[in-house]
Amino acid sequence: MYSGKILFSQLMDFLPVHEFRKCVERYGGNRKVKSFSCWDQYLCMAFAQLTYRESLRDIEACLRAAHVKLYHMGIRGKVSRNTLAHANEVRDYRIYEDFTKILISLARELYSNDPFGVELEETVYALDSTTIDLCLSLFPWAEFRRRKGAIKMHTLLDLRGNIPSMVLVTPGRVHDVNILDELSMEAGAIYILDKAYIDFARLYGIHKSLAYFVTRAKRNFNYKRLYSHPKDKRAGIRSDQTVMLKGYYAGIDYPERLRRISYVDKILDKRLIFLTNNFDLPAAVIAELYRCRWQVELFFKWIKGHLRIKKFYGLSENAVKTQIWIAISIYVLVAIIKKRLNLEGSLYQILQILSVTLFEKVPLEQALSNFESEENIVDAPNQLNLFN
Repeated sequence: MYSGKILFSQLMDFLPVHEFRKCVERYGGNRKVKSFSCWDQYLCMAFAQLTYRESLRDIEACLRAAHVKLYHMGIRGKVSRNTLAHANEVRDYRIYEDFTKILISLARELYSNDPFGVELEETVYALDSTTIDLCLSLFPWAEFRRRKGAIKMHTLLDLRGNIPSMVLVTPGRVHDVNILDELSMEAGAIYILDKAYIDFARLYGIHKSLAYFVTRAKRNFNYKRLYSHPKDKRAGIRSDQTVMLKGYYAGIDYPERLRRISYVDKILDKRLIFLTNNFDLPAAVIAELYRCRWQVELFFKWIKGHLRIKKFYGLSENAVKTQIWIAISIYVLVAIIKKRLNLEGSLYQILQILSVTLFEKVPLEQALSNFESEENIVDAPNQLNLFN
């Protein structure tokens, strides 16, 4: 009979606690704290994410019901909704942001050799954002429209393993294209963007960083064809051209040549126009790369469906960002465990098992290895078409 740690404690053992302490010290998180430390706060919020708690009162009730096990969970302070609410309000969210970034670096290293649908050596990122609606009267800092509040979660997703390499939370009124100014471009990497990110001055910044971009052209795209390349009609390629931008200001913003690819999706019978500064990859690969952008949409759908980031335990900007970063850290933690334990189940299955077994004294690998046949549970049963 197994008499070791409970599952929650085994799960937290995968976290680099020494790195967490460094993040806390960096922002003075435990300054003047007597009993409820930042680590206690993180464990309580992690428990809430893993078990889908609805509110601070819900968290308090569940943890107090299991008070004899709190010590074994690593929680040393007394759990109270007022204490947890105060911690979320005043303790710098950057503690959890920095810690999540450390987990992300660990996860990306583990998934660095995973395939993502296109055989390439280069790192490929998909950039997009998702909007989370909020009540403007309760969240006045999250301005979106005149009578509506919202925040945007901008995410740069590494397609190898679907690990978010960058997450930025902003008020809803911040336009997506502005996020390109916040990115440190990686030389040789490929960035997949949708039409919302078309700003030729910023795209030229990617080009000057020796990185590549793949995006879709807008309807009013004005260009001059310089010459055409051979095309593979069997792969859906209708044209592959080298072009220059027409217009005085456009020419200043992007003075270099661009590659314009016309592609027809045979399933949807829809024509798509791609723009890229990569002249080396085959046109069919460029089209397939853009199709892979759908993975960032699935990432947003997954975390909204399986983690608590649509309803918040606090009203301040700091509390909201704290909850979002801890939610992302749990997503990355589960991905790390899946890889290190070589589990066959999906992240969804792992979370479902953990949600009902956190207090069990069972070896973690044993608890997470007993899956039924592959994909009895489907992550995205109503998946939308990418090119709609």
